Order: sequence, then structure tokens, then C-alpha cells
Amino acid sequence: MKNIFEKSVSDEMINRINLLTPQSKPQWGKMSVDQMLAHCNVTYELVYDNKHQKPKGFKKLLIKTFVKNAVVSEKPYKKNGMTAPEFLITDEKEFQKEKERLIAYINKTQELGGKHFENKESHSFGKLTSIEWNNMFYKHLDHHLTQFGV
Repeated sequence: MKNIFEKSVSDEMINRINLLTPQSKPQWGKMSVDQMLAHCNVTYELVYDNKHQKPKGFKKLLIKTFVKNAVVSEKPYKKNGMTAPEFLITDEKEFQKEKERLIAYINKTQELGGKHFENKESHSFGKLTSIEWNNMFYKHLDHHLTQFGV
């Protein structure tokens, strides 16, 4: 899997994002392009912003047991897969704002680098290695950019 912490890879992802337009249509799924960008931003909000409640108790155990490996492994996501409630974006979003936020998050993540993320506590999965963080960041972005044909 490509390493999102490498500048060339993060730049490649940003170049793909810059190919999107407000008229971009998905090849599968129900999200509009502005919703997809907002959806991708949630991954970074969980890292950098304190706007989502952390799972506790039994819910956290279930997530760590049944969801973590699907998210942090190199195995690609299936089309039309299930998503966590905080990732569901149903209202219309501002395309340019969401695009700019996502690019800023990608740049911030790349600048912090893999060492910053080594054994960093995640919102839902406990401590992750930098490889697991990379897989989560890269795989999710790649999945949705592919969904929109870029």
C-alpha cells in the first residue's frame, strides 16, 4: 500500500481531489461529491478535532473486535459497504469548503509524518502503528476517489 506520509503520495491524492468538480458523479453508491468529501473529512476530524463522541464500553469492544481490522488492514473496502453513523453525510455540503478542508488535513498529516502516528491512540481502535494509520488514511481516500473516477 502506498504511504500517505510520503509527500509524493499525499500530493498524488491531492491531485486526484483537484480533478473533482461539483458535477462529479459516483460510479457506485448514493453520496454526492460534496458529501463524499465531507465523509472523508470525518476520518481527520476524529484525529484532529474534538467534535465526535468516543465510543465507550461494549460499543468500543465491538468496534475494536469486529471493525478495526477491516479499517486498518491493507484489504480494500468493498463497494457499498457499511459505515459508522458519524461518517453518514446526508445533507448537502459546500463542495469547495469540504475540498479545501480535506486537502489541509492531508497536508497536515503528511507534515506530521509517520513517526507522529506511531502508537498514537485512535478515536475508536486504541493505539495504532504508523502502518495501520497509513492504511486507514490511504485506503479510505483511495476508495472514495476511485468511487468518483479520479
